[in-house]
Amino acid sequence: MSGQEPAVKHERRIDYVEFASRDPSASRRFFEQVFGWRFEDYGPDYTAFDDGGLQGGFFRGEPATSGSGAPLVVLYAARLAPLQAAVLAQGGMLSKAEFTFPGGRRFQFLEPGGNELAVWSERDAD
Repeated sequence: MSGQEPAVKHERRIDYVEFASRDPSASRRFFEQVFGWRFEDYGPDYTAFDDGGLQGGFFRGEPATSGSGAPLVVLYAARLAPLQAAVLAQGGMLSKAEFTFPGGRRFQFLEPGGNELAVWSERDAD
């Protein structure tokens, strides 16, 4: 039975996520600098990441945004203001300014490769 435990742990869970990126290298640099993700390149058109909890990758392609029906990946930060400043300093652009929702606050951004993500916190303000 113990030989099945890893498979059971991952059963019906998100195990890997891939993003289209206009520039996988730019996406890599951005997420390394802002979020501290680790990467491994597989040629110029694919880079894999590990954020410490989920693995995935960026492949060369045209990304979709949440406004066009793409899923919105939402990351967590204990404090929004410093992370928003880092997003902007590393070439990200706000797609939705910080706003309140039931349970907290969040902002949405476009990373240099064109993907839209969000960051939330349960804190009211920084």
